[in-house]
Amino acid sequence: MAENLRRIAFGTAIAVLALVGARGAAAQTVTTATLQSWLSRYEQAWETRRASAAAALFSEDAVYREAPFEKPMQGRSAISEYWSTVTADQRDIDFRYEVIAVNGSTGVAHWSAVFKLESTGERVGLDGVFVLSFNAAGQCTVLREWWQAGAG
Repeated sequence: MAENLRRIAFGTAIAVLALVGARGAAAQTVTTATLQSWLSRYEQAWETRRASAAAALFSEDAVYREAPFEKPMQGRSAISEYWSTVTADQRDIDFRYEVIAVNGSTGVAHWSAVFKLESTGERVGLDGVFVLSFNAAGQCTVLREWWQAGAG
């Protein structure tokens, strides 16, 4: 499943990067190193379940699309509220990532996470893809993610 997602992610990354390219004068040029740094801070926020640290990675007016057909969260406070709720039952979180592509202000990464639900003891595994856009300050302005749940 992971290899299949990786192939789909790479193809999607190329198509998305071709479409969004380097839009916006106030955008940061993303490098592999800057995207890895942002993802490392995202990892720390998730693994420590710190909603405020996660929200700080985003601009005040950021759009966070956790699922393609769900209404996106808008703004840093909505992102913080989401993170507080979604991570409340998660324990022993292990988040990993790999940068797939960068172009202009956009980066694409493959990620996976495994964690235990405190309420049931169930181990959950997630495998997904991020498409991220950044402003000049290095804050994420748009996060789009696609993920698949499996056994952890």
